[in-house]
Amino acid sequence: MSKERDQLEIKFRLTDGSDIGPKSFSTATSVTTLKENVIAQWPKDKENGPRTVKDVKIISAGRILENSRTLEECRSPLCDIPGVVTTMHVVVQTPSAERGSDKKGSSDKIPNRCGCVIL
Repeated sequence: MSKERDQLEIKFRLTDGSDIGPKSFSTATSVTTLKENVIAQWPKDKENGPRTVKDVKIISAGRILENSRTLEECRSPLCDIPGVVTTMHVVVQTPSAERGSDKKGSSDKIPNRCGCVIL
């Protein structure tokens, strides 16, 4: 039974509503490893896919997961239930958007902001 507690079944929901997975991960798996898995399984027919781990943000239970943390450290007791598929949302920050924000003359552009509210 402890082996079941040490595993989480996770699927990744992309911004267009399609999914990657589900796949089983150990609770000792780092967020960086999850991001690498998303990049490796990214659908080839989708444009603007992530190229590096820095391009990917994973959101679980309304929180952006930090690369250095493990699934065990990020678990939500209400959402991450052993034996049930957990959905994590994936957001891709394209490299072109990052380069544009680093330029000095970009102050006249409106920054991208999320208008979502999670209650």
